[in-house]
Amino acid sequence: MTQEISDPKERFVKTMWASLLAPEHMQRVMAEVVERFVPAGGYVCRKGDSVDYWMGVIDGFLKMSSISPEGKTITFSCMLSGGWFGEGSLLKTETRKYDVVALRDTRVAYMPRSTFNWLLDTSIPFNRFLLQQLNARLGLFISLVEYDRMLDTDTRVARCLAAMFNPYLNPGSGMQLQISQEEIGYISSVSRQRANQSLQLLEKKKLLSVDYGGITILDLEGLRSFPDDIER
Repeated sequence: MTQEISDPKERFVKTMWASLLAPEHMQRVMAEVVERFVPAGGYVCRKGDSVDYWMGVIDGFLKMSSISPEGKTITFSCMLSGGWFGEGSLLKTETRKYDVVALRDTRVAYMPRSTFNWLLDTSIPFNRFLLQQLNARLGLFISLVEYDRMLDTDTRVARCLAAMFNPYLNPGSGMQLQISQEEIGYISSVSRQRANQSLQLLEKKKLLSVDYGGITILDLEGLRSFPDDIER
């Protein structure tokens, strides 16, 4: 369902690339980007869909995943407020290679392909941002392979949480993160119960604190390097 709001600028408050655009570029973007509400559990897009939009999270929480032929769900990434995704598929003009599901009620911004391509053709700052974002996403996906194949569960939970604080992928993330233990399990590919055990360990190490309905990051660099050289 498309929903208009009184001030289109609200869609870009937490967005890094919007602050880099010239006024004439931003004016067209605000006029052509639309907003839709996706309820918790709803699909933003599905694997195999045609790719007609670049999409961003205005407010909410999304999971990018795919289901293997054996029925196993593989989570690639999660997007929080300010995060945009789908640029790779737009650039390659291919069908969607993954599902994106709302883990909670989410407002999503949709930029038409024509607007996206116009920014590529006319805005150097936008191109620079995309290079940085694609590089950050590549680094994330390489890390996910390492997490899955080489790291124990506690370390995987720590690194997956740290990955959510990349300024290019999730620029709106503060040190307080409203996320459930079930959602942490989704992004780490572990059960809610096992995620809870890992959170207790990470809290004991003073890397984070578990709050009601979320967590507070106390040592982001420690999470990123856990368990390397940590003596606590």
